[in-house]
Amino acid sequence: MELYFLLLLIVLMVLALGSGYPVAFALPGSAILAVGCAALAGWLFEGDNSAYFSEGGPVQWLSAGVTNFRGIYWEAERDTLIAIPLFIFMGIMLQRSRIAEDLLVTMAQLFGPIPGGLGISVVFVGALLAATTGIVGATVVAMGLISLPAMLRHNYSKPLATGTIAASGTLGQIIPPSIVLIILADQLSASVDQASTQRKTMYRDSTGEVSIPSEFDVSSTSAGEMFMGAMIPGLVLVGIYMAFILGFALLRPSHAPPVPFEGRMDRRFAVRVALILVPPLALIIMVLGSIIAGIATVNQAGAIGAAGALIMAGYRLVPGRRDTFLPVALAVASLALIFLVTALFNTNIRTINTTADMLGVGLAALGVTGLSAALAWSAWRAYRTDDTLTGVMIETAKTTALVFVILMGAAMLTSAFRGFGGEEFVREFLEQMPGGFWSKFITVMAVIFLLGFFLDFIEIAVVVVPIVAPILLADPSANISAVWLGVMIGLNIQTSFLTPPFGFALFYLRGVAPPEVSTVHIYRGVIAFIALQLVALGIVGWNPPLVNYLPNRISLTGETAPPPVNPRLQYCIEEYVWDEFQERGSRIRAAIEAARALDLSPLPEALREDLHESFEHAASAFELLEAAKRAEANVEDHAPAYRPLHREVRQVESDIRQLEDEIAELSTRIRRARGNVDSLLRAEAERAEHEAEIEALRAEIPPDWEAAHETFLEHTRAERTARRNYRRAVDQAYPPAAEALAVLEATEAIEALHARLTEFQAEFLQMDRATLPERIRQLESEARGLPGEDDIATALDQVEQAVRPPVNMREAYQRLTQAMTVAAEELEWRRQAEETIKPGLVAYEAAIRDTIGLRSQRRLPEKQALYVASCSAVHRDISLNF
Repeated sequence: MELYFLLLLIVLMVLALGSGYPVAFALPGSAILAVGCAALAGWLFEGDNSAYFSEGGPVQWLSAGVTNFRGIYWEAERDTLIAIPLFIFMGIMLQRSRIAEDLLVTMAQLFGPIPGGLGISVVFVGALLAATTGIVGATVVAMGLISLPAMLRHNYSKPLATGTIAASGTLGQIIPPSIVLIILADQLSASVDQASTQRKTMYRDSTGEVSIPSEFDVSSTSAGEMFMGAMIPGLVLVGIYMAFILGFALLRPSHAPPVPFEGRMDRRFAVRVALILVPPLALIIMVLGSIIAGIATVNQAGAIGAAGALIMAGYRLVPGRRDTFLPVALAVASLALIFLVTALFNTNIRTINTTADMLGVGLAALGVTGLSAALAWSAWRAYRTDDTLTGVMIETAKTTALVFVILMGAAMLTSAFRGFGGEEFVREFLEQMPGGFWSKFITVMAVIFLLGFFLDFIEIAVVVVPIVAPILLADPSANISAVWLGVMIGLNIQTSFLTPPFGFALFYLRGVAPPEVSTVHIYRGVIAFIALQLVALGIVGWNPPLVNYLPNRISLTGETAPPPVNPRLQYCIEEYVWDEFQERGSRIRAAIEAARALDLSPLPEALREDLHESFEHAASAFELLEAAKRAEANVEDHAPAYRPLHREVRQVESDIRQLEDEIAELSTRIRRARGNVDSLLRAEAERAEHEAEIEALRAEIPPDWEAAHETFLEHTRAERTARRNYRRAVDQAYPPAAEALAVLEATEAIEALHARLTEFQAEFLQMDRATLPERIRQLESEARGLPGEDDIATALDQVEQAVRPPVNMREAYQRLTQAMTVAAEELEWRRQAEETIKPGLVAYEAAIRDTIGLRSQRRLPEKQALYVASCSAVHRDISLNF
């Protein structure tokens, strides 16, 4: 029965959307009606209002709705949604201040003389506006009003002109910062949690182990990572558009002729191009650069963009006046002062200690005041000029409210969909498909593409993604990253603006196109660009590093980069070390052998033993890593024969688990039957049928499965053991060498400490006894701060105990003499070791630091970080571990 109400839910939603009813009310209204009908039918026919729900019931659905409402508006983890109104404000403000108009006219003059130049300029400006405004409707309308008449006047093909404008206007959906990417990141964050739970369950059911290794878990994403991941695919799409227009113009010159510039491309023209082009580029760099550099979160970057748009509007709305550029000049000067102050002074008010700190805080306050004045000045101009600021604020509020209400309604619809077992139905349907992950993925992409003919991007993102994303992310056979899936869906969703009959870009362009341009022309024009978007989708899908590399690189080279010991990085780190061993392993071995030949006799016994163990572990790293690579090759050799059997049995086991879940639900229904004999008999018959199906499925498991599975497990265990042995060895190889070097490099500090102890000993008997304990504690603290100086510190502690009441100065002096003896001995062996051991130890540490000692570093060096970023950008099949 649940499927009937699921079908009712879908039919209600389709009818409501098809009738033109507002999306914000169609989604939750469909959910409320379907849930109400199911609860009423269950109460009337089964005596239980939860009888026709696969999960929970109407009360649980209502509770989930409240939880989703709170999640959208109050949860701190979803504060990325705050960026939506900020970026909307930025886009509308730039559009209302006619920045787009200036860009289009100037770029058309710059690119016009080359074949297809007007079309290329439209794509170029579309990319710039996408990175600044991201508002499709505004971009398409602006380019349609300005560029379309010029393209038609210069004999451009009508389909090419309209297709170029419509497609370029949609670039804002994939080129960051993009509202689509923010919404997708928000939806995927919840999907990642569900996918992680599913994968952990799969691992537990398959291996019997309670916890899953972190490298096998699903990796999450954020809006910032989505922005970085979408940057290269967005540029690829722009490049494809430009190449198509240029190729079309070369093949059919009459359809896209060059347009000579009637003026002079002199110095004055170059200055005008710079004045028009530099501010939007600077804004893009500030918004995206602040995210890339880790200076700002997505929310803070949105605030930067909104403030920058307001400053730009402040001078663009009042051209030709003597004070036109004063607000922007004040803002630039204030920002320069703030950057200079933060670089030279300590501006933390809580830690002010000196006059210089006070000066820094004062200058910083001056810079902030100047920036605030520039923003207020620009806002006043926007408010007074054609009531621009008021209109922008109203449009921002409307659009933001629309997005958030749709998010809430979609959350209610998704909860109802899950309540009727829709997610399980979709999962079962996808998992039954032949071809593994890619057949599921292509099916989902095809469904999203077809939905784009009828639904808006927000509806697809908030309704479809929460249903299909957990299923795709949980599949270990492709082990895709969430950011790659999000960018792929974003590229696919972008086509929804171009696909007839409901492509919004088509409607926007139709509304501003001249009468001689028909709807057929527009439809014909976008077909080629839809095909180009699908080509870009295929390129990005075939090359995951186009998406994954940049987020990985920023993550691994940033200040908050994970340490090299992070389990997710180990495979790629070991690949790097293996490559280095092949290239310069002989030099590393020579350095290790030279270190083993060192005479370590001057060192204390404990330090000497640690170094001997370090040399042995470093020397064994080569054989241990080679053993791990052999074990990996052994697993790869056996995988092709084992994989089909593994896939077959895991599918049967998955079917059995689904039937067992259905049996558990039927058992619950039987307990709730409450005397309804017909319902009880039906449920018991269905349970018996499922139990028979389970027995039949178990009989389908090949008899050689257990032996084959155990054999393959032995190979994988051997690989894990080999890698674990290698990691243990290198973890014990580098730290002793680093610690020994730190000890030897402290020789000068020991000499200084010894000199202070000598002075202290000379003054000891004449010193005020009340100050003795504090002086001794200072010396003891200094000794404990030096590497390997616990002996001196312990001796000084004995002195400090002797000067406590009742004070025994004679005993204290004797203990101080003993401390001096310990310091002299420490200094003596250090001097010997510094001359005979330190040079060889320095060479040894340098030789193994970036290979054998890589796991022991605080963070990955740049070279290794780039290698690991590239290696981990490729999706790796891990399904045989499940």
